[in-house]
Amino acid sequence: MPVPLYEAKAEFFRMLGHPVRIRVLELLQDGPTPVRDLLAAIEIEPSSLSQQLAVLRRSGIVTATRTGSTVVYELAGGDVAELLGAARRILSVLLSGRQELLEELRAAEPTR
Repeated sequence: MPVPLYEAKAEFFRMLGHPVRIRVLELLQDGPTPVRDLLAAIEIEPSSLSQQLAVLRRSGIVTATRTGSTVVYELAGGDVAELLGAARRILSVLLSGRQELLEELRAAEPTR
């Protein structure tokens, strides 16, 4: 029995639901990046980064190429960058709405 599309989408978003994976994808938007550069930018244990890269690789969202002892990762397609851009725009709207609400609340506070 095939998986319903909404379940596949939910699984996709669960796969994205880790801060390190999001940060890796953001860094890879600038182009192919060696693991050592990802490690320097993210500052986590190599084993933790390796785990998160494996999840992204298994999902097919990134690809890895080995040249000698260097492994370089890159986004599998441009749609990922579009998705991250859309997330930024949505968060910008949500957070600006919260700022407006906070300002309203502060303005409504009685002065003492």
